[in-house]
Amino acid sequence: MDYNYIKSLHLIFVITWFAGLFYIVRLFVYHIEANDKPSPEKEILIKQYKLMSYRLWYIITWPSAVLASIFAYWMIFFTPTGQAWLTQPWMHVKLCFVFLLYLYHAKCHQIFKQLQNDEVKHTTGFMRLWNEGATLILFAVVFLVILKSAINWIYGVVGIMAFSIVIMLGFKFYKKVRERNGS
Repeated sequence: MDYNYIKSLHLIFVITWFAGLFYIVRLFVYHIEANDKPSPEKEILIKQYKLMSYRLWYIITWPSAVLASIFAYWMIFFTPTGQAWLTQPWMHVKLCFVFLLYLYHAKCHQIFKQLQNDEVKHTTGFMRLWNEGATLILFAVVFLVILKSAINWIYGVVGIMAFSIVIMLGFKFYKKVRERNGS
């Protein structure tokens, strides 16, 4: 019974963590775009995006990451089911993707700090593609958890790659439309 509560809390915080990661990168895009606006619009927008990013990052995203990790650790190391999962190859692969998620989160934190300090080191195009990183990790983890197979997840990853190609083509199409419309 306790296991299901812990699992539910873990899942809730994983969802809010991903929501934060998805939205923070969108805010990065808007923040970078604001740099091209004329004054005083530029200063007003940047101030607002800094505030929104700060609140999202420290009130939702970071706490969610920490709580998702705590509940995951609890499930794995303090329940018989979790300990059994550690012997499964699919769980090893999943934990590798979780490690990639932590790296993605750390890079987002670095970009967050740069933008908070008015350092723009990336383009909006890079940010739009970077935003798909969390999506790819989410797809891989969900397929692994549902299929519980270290082999069958490959089909999911092939699907992710196809999805990525569609996203990149969509991004290029969107960019051309924006350039054509002058916005």
